[in-house]
Amino acid sequence: MRIGVLGTGNMADALATHWVRAGHDVVIGGRDVHKAERLATRIGGSAKPASLRAAADFGQVVLAALPFGAGASVVRELRTVLDGKVLLDCSNPVGPGFRLLTQSGLSAAQQLAAAAPGTHVVKAFNLCHEDVWRMTPPVFDGRPLAVPVCGDDETALALVHRLVRQVGCEPVVGGGLERAGLLEATAALFIGLWVGEGADAQAIAPPLAYAAGPGHEESEETKGVSR
Repeated sequence: MRIGVLGTGNMADALATHWVRAGHDVVIGGRDVHKAERLATRIGGSAKPASLRAAADFGQVVLAALPFGAGASVVRELRTVLDGKVLLDCSNPVGPGFRLLTQSGLSAAQQLAAAAPGTHVVKAFNLCHEDVWRMTPPVFDGRPLAVPVCGDDETALALVHRLVRQVGCEPVVGGGLERAGLLEATAALFIGLWVGEGADAQAIAPPLAYAAGPGHEESEETKGVSR
């Protein structure tokens, strides 16, 4: 697969490294080509540096590893070369005080879709710190990390699910792109708990067997018998 990366920061580094190791051809694009060169050299393998436009033009899938404040404007500039492509958004619109910056409007992912209407935007990889994505693989207590994925195009979703698995994670169907805002709000909540409170965000959810309430499965079985 040909993958273009928009950005030269930590998320670009972490995810592109996995995909190069998986055998994909990766082009790292940056406004500062020297930064793109340094990152491509560090990743090694098939990684090559380029401008943002060249990276967008190269990729079948294009990772937008860009800060929330810059993402829509960059994508708008590149919309003609992004037309028809899968645009993977991993950004988090989280501001000071762990505040969600999109509360009164479109999610970050929907803003990218509006900036380049011909793209198939998919939201994923936004719930963890970049160092988690650097793990090979991200497995905790023997269980691979689950990655929620939101998008509207089945072909685009299939490609992103493949890329999730090549990071060593398990994709989880998160619904259409209209649900991307829920992922972004979850990130704001989790970051506030982890960083702001030093709390274990994972501890706020019960095991799956109890998600609908203790004894739910038993009561369903009892109903079946009573009939």
